[in-house]
Amino acid sequence: MSMTDPATFDDTANDHERFEAELLAQDRDVERIATADVPEKTARQLVRDLLETDVVTPVPERRVLVHEPSGNAFDSITQLAVFHRGWTAACDASEETE
Repeated sequence: MSMTDPATFDDTANDHERFEAELLAQDRDVERIATADVPEKTARQLVRDLLETDVVTPVPERRVLVHEPSGNAFDSITQLAVFHRGWTAACDASEETE
């Protein structure tokens, strides 16, 4: 096929790959939104608030905290706090694009 061939412009074979790459890049950008350095004191307060509002459920026998909206389990309060901030930012970003 030559560059002047109309079929060159109609070829969408790689569109899904470009779309997936773009979505992955957006996911990485969302993960970077204000989640990096969460001090332990802040993490504990956030998790305490999430426990009170039933967003997080403790599972003592497994020694984990389950983030109910996502179903992910964490054995670290800080990891949970960072995840929740990123998850919230991603939800907010997707609401803005709708």
